[in-house]
Amino acid sequence: MPLLTGLHRYPVKSFHRQSLEHAVVEPWGLRGDRRWMLARPSGLAVTQRDLPQLAGYRAEPQEDGTLWLTSPEGDRLRIPVPRAAEGARPTEADVFGTRFAALEADPKAHLWLAERLGPHPLGEIRLLHLADPRARAIVPGFGNPGETVSMAVTTASLAALGEWLVAGGSPAVPMERFRPNLVIEGTEAWEEDHWRRVRVGEVTFRAVKLCGRCVVTTTDQESGERAGAEPLRTLAKRRRFEKKSVFGVNLVPERPEQLSGPELGTVRLGDEVTVLARGERLPAA
Repeated sequence: MPLLTGLHRYPVKSFHRQSLEHAVVEPWGLRGDRRWMLARPSGLAVTQRDLPQLAGYRAEPQEDGTLWLTSPEGDRLRIPVPRAAEGARPTEADVFGTRFAALEADPKAHLWLAERLGPHPLGEIRLLHLADPRARAIVPGFGNPGETVSMAVTTASLAALGEWLVAGGSPAVPMERFRPNLVIEGTEAWEEDHWRRVRVGEVTFRAVKLCGRCVVTTTDQESGERAGAEPLRTLAKRRRFEKKSVFGVNLVPERPEQLSGPELGTVRLGDEVTVLARGERLPAA
């Protein structure tokens, strides 16, 4: 029986992961996942594509919405959650062409980041908060209004990729390179390509697409440094679909009929994973 053996969230997009033992699932994914982001003055997202050293920054959300930021050197800053009713500045964010409403964090966060990120050509970097997680839509054609994807990977597919890398003269890469939410053990390699519905513990997910990968997969998630062309080069040769180099599957949580609130259930390490429906290979995006 496949099991959930890894559970991660990323409170600030492109920051270091938080590894969890359990997580509440909401219609827009794991609670607290990617609700904050960095942006240029234009609103365009700043990620590890631009600044790989972001991998070394950590964020810890608190129950009241407060966010603790920690730099690679250990400096810490507490940031209150911005609220429109309290005068937080509204703005528009842009993540890879998808624009949505957000709120600017306290300006002291922008100054703190500027002092630590050093010279770069991106302009003033701002910390933004996604007050309404439904505002950022899934890639058109892969979900319904108000839905957001989470990303799942399997250890069997990672092992298969590792064999390709080693055969090509490169070392295997760790799972962290792919920044997954859910890590599943006990499947066949690439089985997830054909999932349609899957249950993890008490939560059922709909599989909507394979996850197209980018240069972030070439970044060491512990050091924040680029580590060469792999695994992106091998994925481009072996796992190229719809002009995307893919690894992992994007999942949308389903709402049980008896539930009306934002909590759809809780997933926990060790949960059994059951594939409820399979089909043709999922599209990539």
